[in-house]
Amino acid sequence: MQQPRLQTCYIETPLGHAKISGNEDGIVSISIIDTLEDLTNPIPEPLLDGVTQLKEYFYGNRSVFNLKLNPKGTIFQKKVWNALANIPFGKTISYLQLSKQLGDTKAIRAVASANGKNPLWIIIPCHRVIGSDGSLTGYAGGLYRKQWLLNHESEHKQQSLF
Repeated sequence: MQQPRLQTCYIETPLGHAKISGNEDGIVSISIIDTLEDLTNPIPEPLLDGVTQLKEYFYGNRSVFNLKLNPKGTIFQKKVWNALANIPFGKTISYLQLSKQLGDTKAIRAVASANGKNPLWIIIPCHRVIGSDGSLTGYAGGLYRKQWLLNHESEHKQQSLF
């Protein structure tokens, strides 16, 4: 049986254009891109819920996603991504804490690597993982985007002076 054809759309977010790919089997990937692609209109049906829920998130009206997901990865990566999905909105966890949750503190580098390969930007909240000292550490979309997302989810929003 042939897999349904992957469909892609581009939407605008406060952090740049996002690329969303998926099909009837679920959303495969959501990523922030640094190129300006033509925005997709109309949005393909299998991606419509994902686009709607992302927009609700950015408008501050959604803290939990309810989407059919179909990320591609190894068994270990999927185990890490499942753990990431359980980090509550507005909370952070360190890579070490995440490794402990997964049962092996020595796997911290493998956990960090799987975190970095997360194909579902925001939906699987890899931005909620920080260094043990509270520092922002690597983020595929750039640390300024990670900081923006953490501020967006914070109960106490940081006000800009300028």
